[in-house]
Amino acid sequence: MNCLVTIDGPTGSGKSTVGRLLAKKLQYHYLDTGAMYRAIALAIRRAGMEVQNEEEIGIICSGLDIRFIHEGNSIRTYLGNEDVTVAIREPLIDLMASNVSAIDSVRKVMIRLQRKIASQGPLVAEGRDMGTVVFPEAQHKFYLDASLEVRVNRRFLERQNKGELISREKVKEDLIRRDYQDMNRYLSPLRPARDAKIIDTTKLTPNGVVERIMKDMKIGNNRGM
Repeated sequence: MNCLVTIDGPTGSGKSTVGRLLAKKLQYHYLDTGAMYRAIALAIRRAGMEVQNEEEIGIICSGLDIRFIHEGNSIRTYLGNEDVTVAIREPLIDLMASNVSAIDSVRKVMIRLQRKIASQGPLVAEGRDMGTVVFPEAQHKFYLDASLEVRVNRRFLERQNKGELISREKVKEDLIRRDYQDMNRYLSPLRPARDAKIIDTTKLTPNGVVERIMKDMKIGNNRGM
C-alpha cells in the first residue's frame, strides 16, 4: 500500500483536479471513483429503472464494462465502447450517483473492481470512501474540504463553463443536498479516515494542495517532472 494515495472529500473540495495533478506528478495511475458511480447512474437512467430497484441494479452493475482511457492530457470515461465523459457530468446524474453509491450490491461490485485496479500498479484513488472503506490500509490518506461558499463558487463556475444556464442559488441547493446524501447514507458515509491528513483547500490553488500532499509524503517536487 506504499504506492497508493487516497483522496476523499465532498463536492467542490478540489479532489478531482488535485488527484489528476498528483497522479501526473507521481507518474501514478489515477482512479476517479465518482465517475464509476456516475457511469452506473447513467446506465440505470437509460434503462428506465428506479434507483429503489436494488436487485435489478445489482445485476446491471455486475455486467457493466467501465474503463478509463488516457487521451493526451485528459482521462476519458468509457461505458463499454462509448465515451460517456460528458454525459456522466450532468447534474441529475450527479445526484443519482449519490443514491446509487448507497446500494450494497453496487458497492460490493465497485469495491472489487477498485481493488483490482489498485493491484495493477501505483495509484491515486479519489472518491468519498477510499481511505475509510476501499483502501483502509493505504499509507497515504488525505481528506480535502473547503468552505461551503467556495465550493459552491467552484461548482457554479464549472457548470457555467459547460454552458449551463443556472443560478448560483440552485447550485448551492444541489450541493447541500448532495452533501447531506453522502454524509448520512447508511453504507460508507462521507467522512475523513481516522488517519487521514485533512487539508482545507479554501485558500489554496490545486498546485498548492499537491505540493502540500507531496511534502507530507516526503516526495520532492521534481518527481514525475
